[in-house]
Amino acid sequence: MAAMEYRRLGRSGLRVSVLSFGSWVTFANTDQLANAQQAAECLSAAKDAGVNFFDNAEGYSAGESERVMGAAFRELGWKRHEYVVSTKLFWGLYDVPNMKNTLNRKYLSQAIDGSLERFGLDFVDLVFCHRPDARTPIEETVWAMSDMISQGKALYWGTSEWSADEIRAAYDIADRHNLHKPLMEQPQYNIFWRDRVEKEYKRLYEDIGLGTTIWSPLSSGLLTGKYMNGIPEGSRATLPGYEWLKGMLTDVGRNKKVGELKVIADELGITLTQLALAWCVKNPHVSTVITGASSAAQVRENMTALDAVPLLTKEVMERIDLISLF
Repeated sequence: MAAMEYRRLGRSGLRVSVLSFGSWVTFANTDQLANAQQAAECLSAAKDAGVNFFDNAEGYSAGESERVMGAAFRELGWKRHEYVVSTKLFWGLYDVPNMKNTLNRKYLSQAIDGSLERFGLDFVDLVFCHRPDARTPIEETVWAMSDMISQGKALYWGTSEWSADEIRAAYDIADRHNLHKPLMEQPQYNIFWRDRVEKEYKRLYEDIGLGTTIWSPLSSGLLTGKYMNGIPEGSRATLPGYEWLKGMLTDVGRNKKVGELKVIADELGITLTQLALAWCVKNPHVSTVITGASSAAQVRENMTALDAVPLLTKEVMERIDLISLF
């Protein structure tokens, strides 16, 4: 397998593995013992492949994902300097005013403490505002996130699924008041979902040095080809709470394009998964591609995408564009 590549996160000095491991959906098992063992096996396989960034969020399994990942870190005996870990804040865990779907100062200051307690850590490396909050002034959010960095509870902060205008507004406020600036964005990005990363954020990479930790590189599994003949039993679309994915995953037009992409993958001697992940890696504005897996074997399979990157020549990339953009 090709050696892991490490890229700087935006203009920071922090280097993250170009393939990383995320826990969205991954740690949803209700059997806590099996879940902890699964997490440790997945994290260990990822680290063996050179992964140093592990993504999480308060909202994943209502905080349980942070607990499981933190327990896995301890079980594996990892030193704190060996890995980069993130969390994301917005959705909240309590259905009361000021504690749900917000980025106000009260929520943020308490939410980061809750995340650190669940992880069993003194600090996270990255903390994201998981969604924008139109009801809270951006100034309030920027000050609260900057204070979080100053207090040593996180090292860098950023956004997830914010518009370019919102990111620039937050950056300008921080710049004007000499506060810690937003460094990175976590957007969805894959062969079928590209405009935000490739067009909307285009000026931000040079203007403010934006880094990206992209999610859903396989378009929730669509780009693996597993949905070309319907929804298989045990797939993500069958999980409770993920029914909203069914329409996209069974879309006839998109699955037809997946079939056309499979022709390219077969010609190159690689899988659709390798093709889709390697395609994301080819974008120099992608700092890291967050992968998910439910087993150590799947983690190892995802990591083989590094071998496919050199195969995606300019000609191959143009063929992929012709399929996906038209």
